Amino acid sequence: MTVAQLPTEALRLPVEAVYAAELEALKRDDAQPKPQGWAMSPRAALIYLMGGKAADGTPISAKYVGDKRLIETAIATLATDRALLLLGMPGTAKSWVSEHLAAAVSGDSTLVIQCTAGTDENQIRYGWNYAQLLAHGPSRKALVQTPLLRAMEAGKLCRLEELTRMGSDVQDTLITVLSEKMMPVPELSTAVYAVRGFNVIATANNRDKGVNELSSALKRRFNVVVLPLPDDMEQEIGIVVKRVGEMSQALELPAPRNVAQEVARVVAIFRELRGGATLDGKVTLKSPSGTLSTAEAIGVVIGGLSHAAFFNGGALSAEGIAPNMVGAIVKDPVQDKVVLEEYLETVLKKRSDYAAYYHLLSDLV
Repeated sequence: MTVAQLPTEALRLPVEAVYAAELEALKRDDAQPKPQGWAMSPRAALIYLMGGKAADGTPISAKYVGDKRLIETAIATLATDRALLLLGMPGTAKSWVSEHLAAAVSGDSTLVIQCTAGTDENQIRYGWNYAQLLAHGPSRKALVQTPLLRAMEAGKLCRLEELTRMGSDVQDTLITVLSEKMMPVPELSTAVYAVRGFNVIATANNRDKGVNELSSALKRRFNVVVLPLPDDMEQEIGIVVKRVGEMSQALELPAPRNVAQEVARVVAIFRELRGGATLDGKVTLKSPSGTLSTAEAIGVVIGGLSHAAFFNGGALSAEGIAPNMVGAIVKDPVQDKVVLEEYLETVLKKRSDYAAYYHLLSDLV
């Protein structure tokens, strides 16, 4: 399905549709050398991810806010025969970067496999149309292509989200593809060979429960780029404000003028609980079991915007944000409840500008 064929009423469009004008502007006058099978040069892809201007002056928005060298390394890796593994804590924009890299390099971010504990080899390699198989026996027509197989034949990038979620034995089915750039199909006595431009972007984290370690053989076939949480509070606030603005526009939720102010409060609370100390370092705190990532802060504020639009006359306040904040912080109903109560009494109670959050959060826990 092309960008033009996508339904305009889709809840979430692929990024190559949302940022089509930027991608076209970058490709239009791209005179830099580009690897075979790429939609644009590595330099243009870097501008697309980090922001800047196209050759014709078209402004390009930043898709990733962070160290430019990490994105340079990721793009350079995709231009080689090594696969790319984006590693980091939950909420560090791994999937977001993966999607935009695929859009820039291949012009298609939809060749994606969401890895879970239930993912099996057939969802990675290929499956069979059993009606065709019973009627005519094994044939290419009876073969059901996975996103990985389609990417190999089309010379595009395939995204594997949360690679460590699926079992180690299923993970290792990738070794032949990554090493030999081919996929054997023994039932047909043949193999599918990858076209130039093909590569794999995988994402993974080692913080959540249910993680399966990658085998050393598979690790060697990936170049790992670690995406960190924002070190600077102002940077994190900027990321949250930007993404909340984009998402509120897509969801048609009005954004009140005090969004940045409330985002700053949410980010401050999350950073203190996540770091185990107040921002000034004077009070040591217990940390909850969750990650309290930037992505979770975005979700909390979006929930607050929805509450404001439908139940609070458009006013964004602690009344709509606090319930979403409790859901993000209290993952363990026993341990995390104690952590939050202690934080409220030792820190938030003493801050007059957080009084509404203190009272509402205290009532909710």
